[in-house]
Amino acid sequence: MPEESGLSACPVAGVESNAAEGCPVHKPQSQPQSGCPVPHGNSEAVADQPVVTGLNSARTASSIPKKDGTLWEYPSEEQFYKAMQRKHMSPDAGDMPVIIPIHNAVNEKCWQEILEWEKLAQRTPCDPKLIQFTGTKKLSPRAVWNMALGAQRPFDRHDWVVDRCGQNIDYVIDFYTGKADPNNPLKQSFYLDVRPKLNSLEGIKMRFWKYWSK
Repeated sequence: MPEESGLSACPVAGVESNAAEGCPVHKPQSQPQSGCPVPHGNSEAVADQPVVTGLNSARTASSIPKKDGTLWEYPSEEQFYKAMQRKHMSPDAGDMPVIIPIHNAVNEKCWQEILEWEKLAQRTPCDPKLIQFTGTKKLSPRAVWNMALGAQRPFDRHDWVVDRCGQNIDYVIDFYTGKADPNNPLKQSFYLDVRPKLNSLEGIKMRFWKYWSK
């Protein structure tokens, strides 16, 4: 997903709106590692740590606009590696050049899904901007309901706040594991469930419009 200078939505995997082949660098495990290793906030604590030899410290601009008109930046290889170390994820420095592009692509896909919602809902067209994002372990109501019906538990969740012409719109994103490739157990698929929250009249209207526009 983004931070003050970079994104930090982080299942660390390739994603489509329904599923896609994911990160080839992770060893198979019964459950994907949960949560984003990159801090949801200012990145100064990351920058102050010792340099990791061989890792790139350059950051890449996203396509996601901030409220001041600039673009969010993604964490560098070095920042991402240190963040994973702090969360005891046992990262391999050699994997960072593969993980970072996949991580960034996930965030770009999240933003594209949000823009589709915004196109459907906006009566007066304007350019949405991402103003806030958080990661949480709390399950969304939809995830709880789906699990009660026998669906799998999402391995991560992010909440994004989007500015629409001065109005804040809250979005929730659940990340699910897709079907494994029996021919390549190192490849993993994922599913992104992006939608506005039902915590406002606008969010309720948007979900209603989306349902009846199908």
